[in-house]
Amino acid sequence: MSHKQKRVWRYVEEGRLLKLKSYLRKHRDLDVNFSQGRRERSPLHLACCRGDDAALRLLLEHGADVLQKDRKGDTALHTAVNRALKHGKTAYDDLVVPLTKSCPEAMNVPNSAGVTPEDLLKWTKHTETAGNMSFPPQADPEKEWLEKLFGECEDEFCETFGVYDADDFLPVDDDEEDFGDWADRIRREYFSKKHAEAQRLAAAASSGWKRKKSKQEREQEEQSNKELHERLQREHEEYLARAARKEEETRQGRKRRYEEGCAATFHAGSSADSTKLSYSDIPWPAPRGTVQEMVDVMLHGVDRKDLPTFRKVLRKQQALWHPDKFAQRCEARLEEKDKQRVLDTVTALSQELNRLAQSLRT
Repeated sequence: MSHKQKRVWRYVEEGRLLKLKSYLRKHRDLDVNFSQGRRERSPLHLACCRGDDAALRLLLEHGADVLQKDRKGDTALHTAVNRALKHGKTAYDDLVVPLTKSCPEAMNVPNSAGVTPEDLLKWTKHTETAGNMSFPPQADPEKEWLEKLFGECEDEFCETFGVYDADDFLPVDDDEEDFGDWADRIRREYFSKKHAEAQRLAAAASSGWKRKKSKQEREQEEQSNKELHERLQREHEEYLARAARKEEETRQGRKRRYEEGCAATFHAGSSADSTKLSYSDIPWPAPRGTVQEMVDVMLHGVDRKDLPTFRKVLRKQQALWHPDKFAQRCEARLEEKDKQRVLDTVTALSQELNRLAQSLRT
């Protein structure tokens, strides 16, 4: 960020509205579509996170891009809808309405998990309707705990609710819990609870019977414990399998979007051939990932043990991202401000593909 952009970020973060207004009026040519921090949020994301509708409107007047995405692929409208979900109609009127008026198409833009702001609003309405029709549940700690465990394992957690944790947009989040950490924590909590339950039952049985247990009773107890352990192990394996399926679906979705983007951008004779391309318009396999992550998306699903097939796919990607061939197809269409960055990334991507091809020959 430039010095001026840092000041804009600080004014939004601290809620200094008059300073922000004065500074933007003084620097009308200042680009407010920059990103900050590990989460790669824009000032518009930050204003939505804080619920600052005045700052949001100022940024929109100054050319803030509603479609700009953070590291998770969320636009500012995702953030605004998420806040409205937690704080109600006031947040909706203050944040969602002006963003939607400024950029109606943002309502249908998906994040990295494939969720659009419109999906979130539909989910919210469905939840409210279900809540109005239900009666207050009876207190049952065991049932509540099981619902917590298995409910959070549902795919909807990964795709919708889990993406929007309460602390998701706090400025300081060095100990962010990713999906793997969450899975391990839930597993430990589940096994700990079941172990405590088994100990409690064993203690109650021991205190209730003073006589020495017979061989048959000991065998029954051992069998019961064995069945409990097997059931817990089976449930945990099912959970891990479900998480693995979800991860595979996510990877397949990334590759599908990549291939569709290549077809739309590089297809000769398309109506978009005259359209200028910025860095974000290039169909990168992993737009915010490393070069290695991009290659992983390109080659996902290809059996590397089947060398003829793997080499064929690899050669196709080498031809697609060869710097000279890419320049022939797209250099004239590149935005001047992004041209060097695009060409540098293409070169790095080509070098990684060549290195991988070279390793197959040795």
